[in-house]
Amino acid sequence: MNRLDFSAALPADADTASLVGRVWLPSVAGPSVVAIRDGHAIDITATYPTVRDLCEMPDPAAALRAAKGTSVGSVADLLANSDEAFRDPKKPWLLAPIDVQSIKAAGVTFVASMLERVIEERTRGVPELAAAARAEVLALVGGDLARLKPGSEEAAKLKDWLVAKNAWSQYLEVGIGPDAEVFTKSQPMSAVGIGAYAGLHPMSRWNNPEPEIVLAIASSGKIIGATLGNDVNLRDVEGRSALLLGKAKDNNASCSIGPFLRLFDANYTLDDVRQCDVSLVVQGQDNFRMEGNSSIKLISRDPADIAGQTISANHQYPDGLVLFLGTMFAPTQDRGSPGQGFTHKVGDVTTIATPKLGSLINRMTLTNEAPPWTFGISHLYRNLAARGLFKG
Repeated sequence: MNRLDFSAALPADADTASLVGRVWLPSVAGPSVVAIRDGHAIDITATYPTVRDLCEMPDPAAALRAAKGTSVGSVADLLANSDEAFRDPKKPWLLAPIDVQSIKAAGVTFVASMLERVIEERTRGVPELAAAARAEVLALVGGDLARLKPGSEEAAKLKDWLVAKNAWSQYLEVGIGPDAEVFTKSQPMSAVGIGAYAGLHPMSRWNNPEPEIVLAIASSGKIIGATLGNDVNLRDVEGRSALLLGKAKDNNASCSIGPFLRLFDANYTLDDVRQCDVSLVVQGQDNFRMEGNSSIKLISRDPADIAGQTISANHQYPDGLVLFLGTMFAPTQDRGSPGQGFTHKVGDVTTIATPKLGSLINRMTLTNEAPPWTFGISHLYRNLAARGLFKG
């Protein structure tokens, strides 16, 4: 097993980026909120005990720049010790850059992944049937659904036609219908960060990474920043029944976020999110390699619309939230028997990257073999109180 390569973990323009992260400090047996400055992680926990507190400021990026603190180590050293397979538990390492915010996700927001969801549904999660189902679905609905605006009159007409053909799907409903699919991906404090093991439930034999842009949203509904995420997905489990979505999505170490949260400022805005390209690399210990590139520009719903359907007068999040925008990737490259498509193997290294957010890198393992999640919200506040940092 080789060490993970973190050489491209930081954004290409890191010197001008407003980057916030979290670091586990063994000396206090707890996390600290850090600002990334000049290659160092500056502990600002005395001012902002949680990332949530920083995100609730009127101008989080300005607040981050103004916060004072001391270095807890160089970013290079923290990254090196974030590789969980080679970690020195006596030294600090990076965590997911969020804490008590809710973790939500939108699904079926890209045509490619929407069609793959329909295929999972039609095959009832059996990978051997995927190739034939894919050909059938494309013949029925065609491949050019990206031109359709969800909820439009044109989309409604297509729905009527598909219903008449007995080809309608619950995934097409949220893909081109008026209402976005938004679900709870994971629990506050449960996300893993860069270098950590990411989890696959041992029941699954058909699964995939889901590279996504993740928005940070304040309790007011204001979108204040973005980061990268891996919404690890069990295709066979969700394919059996959409009612198994929670079992397919919310498992130990199955939510990866990072490496840092980039706050919006003069150098980085929601328009940068709308235009960004994202790459995916999966490198297996069996020498299998899969590479892909896609663009958030292909999204069928604007990020602000998805956020507005998540937090509104009808649904509040007093601690704010982060929102996965949906995956633009649908890996279909065979990794074994022809026609079965892609599935992970233990030991795979997954790298999700975009120039202005850096790279999120994780090594895959089974959920029951990944370190269990033991540090929750109650532990966080007890730890902060013991350190004299909880202000109530």
